[in-house]
Amino acid sequence: MNKKIGFAFISFFLLLIITFVLGLALGSVNLGLKEIYQGLKDPFSTAYIIILQLRLPRVCAAALAGFALAVAGAVLQNVTNNHLCAPNIIGINAGAGFVVMVMLCFMSKLWIWLPIGAFAGALVTTFIVMSLAFYGGNRTQGTTIVLAGVAISSILNAGISFLSLRYPDVLTSYTAFSVGGFADVSLVRLAFPAVIIAAAFIVLQCLAAKLNILCLGDEMAQSLGVNVKSIRIIALTASAALCAAAVSFAGLLGFVGLIVPHIARYFSQHDMRFQLGLSGIAGAILTILSDLGGRLLFAPSELPAGIIMALIGAPFFLYLLISRRHRYGRM
Repeated sequence: MNKKIGFAFISFFLLLIITFVLGLALGSVNLGLKEIYQGLKDPFSTAYIIILQLRLPRVCAAALAGFALAVAGAVLQNVTNNHLCAPNIIGINAGAGFVVMVMLCFMSKLWIWLPIGAFAGALVTTFIVMSLAFYGGNRTQGTTIVLAGVAISSILNAGISFLSLRYPDVLTSYTAFSVGGFADVSLVRLAFPAVIIAAAFIVLQCLAAKLNILCLGDEMAQSLGVNVKSIRIIALTASAALCAAAVSFAGLLGFVGLIVPHIARYFSQHDMRFQLGLSGIAGAILTILSDLGGRLLFAPSELPAGIIMALIGAPFFLYLLISRRHRYGRM
């Protein structure tokens, strides 16, 4: 690890601590560090209730979701060799959203199982996309994965639109899920997703060296002894698990997996061994700040974090498109 990467890790980690503390301190009621410290010692105080029951769960949820989606985005961009790829591009969000919509329409009494349904929908959709992309031969290309994902997303989004027209009463509940946010999250609800995210990250970190080789192209990677198809399948499965776990409690947050890998790639010098960690920390920072912005802009009312993320991510996406056009002379 060179000095630039080490400095980036230290800086990102300090920023994460600062944003985490800000997430606990700021809101419709602002708390100072002294109030936070004293409040945590008194379980009957107002500060204790605000921090432990309201703010700590949503700050932890924002950090966990940002970490998972950013790492997944970094892997997807590497595996597909497309720096405009993100979890929503290959159908992960659409799969989760479709299952949630079906459950709201036909199994409304099972609303408590909506997170599990979102998790399953995201995973199953990823497996369908992989099956379509890998069907018909051993040679697999990132472009095929993206195209298969776009096709499946279109079908699932059409299904969501159809159900929303047939069952308009559930549209309000689905909209809250589709925007993404952390208002109703509890620490208990985060336990299972946290285990999935930790396990998937460990798997991807073990594959990081081979993911670096994959950047050289399929033929070069195969000549160096890398089983391209197996690495892609494992990496995509782990990425799907990360996204599915995040979606299960955060809803369909967008743009985290698109924006953050570009920032981390600049500091990690395209080395996946470091890019994964930097992406995760930066993703946590960005998501906490988005949630905090949603709480502060119209306090005491609040905007979901997904809206703030879209306001940040859409201009960044346009910037990427314009920069690619200038670089290659075409769209």
